[in-house]
This record gives sequence, C-alpha cells and structure tokens, in this order.
Amino acid sequence: MEKVYEFLKAAQTYYLATTEGGQPRVRPFGTVNMFEGKLYIQTGKSKSVSKQIHENPRVELCAMNGDDWLRVTGELAEDDRREARKAMLDAYPHLRKLYDEDDGNTQVLYFKDATAVFCSFTKDPEIIKF
Repeated sequence: MEKVYEFLKAAQTYYLATTEGGQPRVRPFGTVNMFEGKLYIQTGKSKSVSKQIHENPRVELCAMNGDDWLRVTGELAEDDRREARKAMLDAYPHLRKLYDEDDGNTQVLYFKDATAVFCSFTKDPEIIKF
C-alpha cells in the first residue's frame, strides 16, 4: 500500500469515479494520506461526491505519472474520528482555509477491500491488494 500512496503523492492529482443514479461521475482529487496503516482521501460532507459515496461506496481512482498509471478499485469507509481528520489536514495545511477537523464538514475516508493495478505501456501490470 505504501507504493500506492507514494505514486499518488508523486502524481499530485488523481481522478475519482463514483456513481449517481447509475451515471458515472469523475472528478479530480489531490488529497491522499496514510494513517494507522490505511490509505485515506478527503472531501467535504456537503459535496455531491460525499453523498454519492454514501449511496454507493464502491469507487475507482486513476492517476498518471510519466508513462505509468495506477488504478485503485475498492470501497471507501468513513473514519469519523477527529484524529483521522486532523492527520489529513496536517498533511495538507493549505486546506485549512476551507476545512477544519471540527467543522462538521471535513470527511476522511479510507480504502478497504481495494485492488491497485500499476500499468505501463512497457511493463507488465503489478497488482497489490489491501
């Protein structure tokens, strides 16, 4: 999972796919954090993406870095602990202009039952389950 985290940090932007009434929805994200051995992302509870994840926690993300790309498929679970929200915001201090661990809006979610596939045009795929 550390390799997944490092790839996403290096890519800086990844695209998260959710569904809404059967319609795929994709948007850019930039937050990723390792906390207590789990891979986390962050959003706001007031956003459509939060509602979509609540309705269907199965998501996929995709990121590209140079000639390599990564797809992660899995389920997101909310961690409503203040410590998890604080760890994310400490990792991304610029987000504190918009979020606070005690604002009731900041949401952190971690991947469970996830499969990461590292791909390239020149290498065989590498699969990591976590």
